[in-house]
Amino acid sequence: MPVTTAEGEQAVLKVQQPHRESEHEAAALELWGGDGAIRLLDAEPEEDALLLERCVPGTPLSSADGEAALDVFVELLPRLWKPAGAPFGTLAAEAAWWADSLEETWERFARPFERRLLDAALEAMLQLPRTQGTQVLLHQDLHGDNVLSAQREPWLAIDPKPLVGEREFGVAPIVRSRELGHSRGDVLHRFDRLTAELDLDRERARGWTIAQTIAWAFDGEYHQTHVETAHWLLEAG
Repeated sequence: MPVTTAEGEQAVLKVQQPHRESEHEAAALELWGGDGAIRLLDAEPEEDALLLERCVPGTPLSSADGEAALDVFVELLPRLWKPAGAPFGTLAAEAAWWADSLEETWERFARPFERRLLDAALEAMLQLPRTQGTQVLLHQDLHGDNVLSAQREPWLAIDPKPLVGEREFGVAPIVRSRELGHSRGDVLHRFDRLTAELDLDRERARGWTIAQTIAWAFDGEYHQTHVETAHWLLEAG
């Protein structure tokens, strides 16, 4: 909710249900320190409440032209990839958690996509964590609606779901950001631009994107587009 502080500053009060993906959100915002992301003004951990910088006018990046949005992400991601460790959860542990239940979930949902997508996701989840590069802070839900226009900077990231892992994982939510266009061409173009301009290992980025996209593909609202994104990336390999 929008609020005004005692000092007359515009802010946002965010109170949320505790959730494993948003754990340590305050710590992530503190580490970023306003560099490419909204500032944390105050926190009340026992109430799961955060007082945050308000983005004005707050237009989502998804409203921008696709190429212009990618320009923003290419500039923003390296600023968010700060060296990090505790208290954040790790990408390796998250991948193991996904892998532990993925096949069971696939069966429970009546095998909603082809087996080879499941196998590709599992392979990435089990193999990639062992050989990761430099560990940095990752925003694992950095899509077109989680970057807002602001006054302090043209664009600021919000709503981190922080993990610590290698940079190649960081492009996954942008590649599948359906708000920026959802077609085979759109998805592969985002993947190609981001991996090339950020100098990322394409195969590792592809594996991580397939892995997280399939892990998150059982949400009814996003199921179809997530499965299509993973399918297009697998075929492109």
